[in-house]
Amino acid sequence: MASKGIVTTEEIERMLKDESDVTHKSKPSSLKRLGIDEIALVKGKGHYCAVLIDLDTSKLLAILNGRTQEIIKETLTAWGFEILEQIEEVSIDLWQGYKNLVKELMPNAQVVADRFHVMTQINQELDTQRKTERRNVKELIKKAKLAEDKAQYEIILSGLKNSKYSLLKNEDNLNKSQADKLLQVKEVSPILKAMHELKEKVRKIFNQTDDWYTGVFKLGMWLSRAKKYFPHSNNTIIRWFDEIIAYFDRRTTSGAVEGINNKLKLIKRSAYGFRNFDNFRVRCLLNWHFNC
Repeated sequence: MASKGIVTTEEIERMLKDESDVTHKSKPSSLKRLGIDEIALVKGKGHYCAVLIDLDTSKLLAILNGRTQEIIKETLTAWGFEILEQIEEVSIDLWQGYKNLVKELMPNAQVVADRFHVMTQINQELDTQRKTERRNVKELIKKAKLAEDKAQYEIILSGLKNSKYSLLKNEDNLNKSQADKLLQVKEVSPILKAMHELKEKVRKIFNQTDDWYTGVFKLGMWLSRAKKYFPHSNNTIIRWFDEIIAYFDRRTTSGAVEGINNKLKLIKRSAYGFRNFDNFRVRCLLNWHFNC
């Protein structure tokens, strides 16, 4: 319309801004399951914004200029107690701040620790061990005095090279070359073999368990086996056990949040050079508003 002279570009921007303000101030009256996550506004700069999502409709409810408890609390309290008390579940990552907010503001909500964030931590610990093994083998090669020792270490190093995705990717999704590499890694590293099998075991627990009681039993057994290999993840799971087990009630995850975050990143890239956060927020909210 602006190109035809019907309205000016400034008038279109003002209309979009007005519509965005209406959308921003609207309250999610039917909200039952809430997802809280975050997105980096500028990668590597430590500037994050919180996103609030209706998990049942996969709709973006709010995008906030920051992720502190105070900023999120301001938006949540503006919705009103009537809405907050009807929320049944809130899916979050493993951050205590989000958990505290839910406990304070949503008396009837069950906090659910997102299973994908749990798996991310397990994968990170597995990858850290992979890097440690490679580094240690390289040091052994440098220090080896006998040719046969050096040759043996070179075989181990060859098995460990380019093994990241074979270890971290879901085993069901490996292509043939990745599956072959996984076998090679397991042959040269008993520790990585055990850790990979434990990683796949807990993934199957999440995928195949659909009741709370069985989830408690299986995850408890996994913890007893994993504490030797995944001490950091083991401690995290114990600390968040109730919230992780809550996943098995209704299998609530933040999968929709990740999908929305990917879309937000596309909007951010397409709006390269946006001058302020409000412009970015307007584009994001209107994107979901006009597509719903």
